Amino acid sequence: MITITFVRHGESLDNTKGIWAGWKDAALSALGEKQAQALGKAMAKTHFDAVYASPLNRAHQTAQALYSALESPPAPIIINPDLREQHFGDAEGGKWTLEPIPGKTLEEMYAMKVFLTLRGRQAKFPNGESLDDLAHRAERALAGCVFPYLAEHGRESSDDAPPFHIVVVSHGLCISELIAALVRLDPDSPQDKSYTGLLNTAWTRVSISLKVCGLQLPHTMT
Repeated sequence: MITITFVRHGESLDNTKGIWAGWKDAALSALGEKQAQALGKAMAKTHFDAVYASPLNRAHQTAQALYSALESPPAPIIINPDLREQHFGDAEGGKWTLEPIPGKTLEEMYAMKVFLTLRGRQAKFPNGESLDDLAHRAERALAGCVFPYLAEHGRESSDDAPPFHIVVVSHGLCISELIAALVRLDPDSPQDKSYTGLLNTAWTRVSISLKVCGLQLPHTMT
């Protein structure tokens, strides 16, 4: 059995600005640093066999705070670029809005660096990624971070041995696609659920084996 704990990064400086910040590499805010420290304190006694993180600063800082607090840390943090957030292309750093600006065309809004929220899984900004693109990248991330352990640790155990435990520190949308990609591997699991909505340093946990793919309810850190 393998358990994966997915952790969203702490609040970043860009989270406070209302901008599109997929690959834009902002550090944690002062609050985000406190959130990351609280996360580390809460999980200090948890045994992890491997720690993976996005290379983006906000996720890497969060992973470092968690790793530093562990009473029995595993090998050093492994950075995987496929764990980055959805890339918003030309919208990166621009303001996001739910509604059009009255009297302005889409092109005029783009010129003002104001970008409407994307609608649909195939929608994307110029030079950016769609959710479908992110889903493909999430599958690639799992191939690098989880699947290599399946042969040795993926069988259901008949004894009381603890599962092989991986922690992945990433981003809200990326985590939602990582979980969905795992659920798709189990034909008996519902395929129409959304896994978005993790708050900063919230976490969700998934247990998998070569026979079944089970999903536990999300747990939010406060």
